[in-house]
Amino acid sequence: MESKQERSCVLVVEDDFLIAMQTDIALRAAGYEVVGPATTADEAVALARAAQPTLAVMDIRLASTRDGIDAARQLYQDFAIRCIFATAHDDAHTRGRAEPYAPLGWLRKPYTMPSLVSVVAEALALLRQS
Repeated sequence: MESKQERSCVLVVEDDFLIAMQTDIALRAAGYEVVGPATTADEAVALARAAQPTLAVMDIRLASTRDGIDAARQLYQDFAIRCIFATAHDDAHTRGRAEPYAPLGWLRKPYTMPSLVSVVAEALALLRQS
């Protein structure tokens, strides 16, 4: 069994309660430690500071004036935490704004929980290789 240090920790940043709970349940069932959900960029940064997650699953639209790309920027610059963007907003402009923060992937809403778990597993494998 993995120790807490070896276990991958995923920060969930999602302001839709039902999606956040489904995400939490699916990731825990797949064996990941889950932090969150954060519903704002500021909450995401505070949770990341405290928990030092391996990566974040990030929605673009959050319950504050700062969006998920703003949160991703701060997570990347302050803690070297990269994100998987799980959002309905994945147009070229949005992807361009996010690109400097080295996204680990994009998952377009609506998505299934198995597809989310698969993208997280792929992202973690990529992080282990680098």
